[in-house]
Amino acid sequence: MNTLNLRKLFVIGLLLGACVLGLRSSFPVYAQNDEVKAVTDVMTREALAVEQGDLAALDKIWANSEDVTVFESGHANYGWNDYRNTHLAPELKEFKNTKYSFSDMKVKVDGKTAWVTFKYSLAAEMGTRKVESGGLGTAVLEKREGKWRIVHWHSSAPRRAPAPAASPTPKT
Repeated sequence: MNTLNLRKLFVIGLLLGACVLGLRSSFPVYAQNDEVKAVTDVMTREALAVEQGDLAALDKIWANSEDVTVFESGHANYGWNDYRNTHLAPELKEFKNTKYSFSDMKVKVDGKTAWVTFKYSLAAEMGTRKVESGGLGTAVLEKREGKWRIVHWHSSAPRRAPAPAASPTPKT
C-alpha cells in the first residue's frame, strides 16, 4: 500500500472513531430526556389523581413505604400510610370540583433519584366554602423496581396577609 492510501485509511479511521464517540456521548442525553419525561409524567398523573380524588392511582405513584416524608404548610407526615390515611384521604373526600395543576416544573434526574421544583395551584369546594391556594413545592422521586415513585414532598403557600388592624375609635 502506498503512503496516500495509508493516509486515507487513517483519516477514515479518525472520522469513524469520532462518529462512534459522538453517538456514544449522545446516548446519556437521550436517556436523560426519557427519564425527565417519565418523571414529568408521574407529576402529571399525581395532579390528575388529586383532581379526581383517586387514591388507588396515588398508591401507584407514591412509594408505599414508611420512608415517605411529606411537609405541607408546617405539618409533617411520616410514612405513606400516615400521609395517605390521616391527611390525603380525608382531604380528598371533602374536595369537590377540584382543579389542581403544576407549572414552572424543573426536573433533574441523577441516576435513580430525581427532584422536581414547581409552582402549584389548587381550587376546590369544601361544603359551602371555596378553597383557593397556590404556592411552591419540591418532590423527590426514586426509581424503584423500574418505576419512578414519589418519596418526599414539600409544599408551602405564601403567608396570608394579616387582617388590617381595627381603626381606633375617636374619643369625643
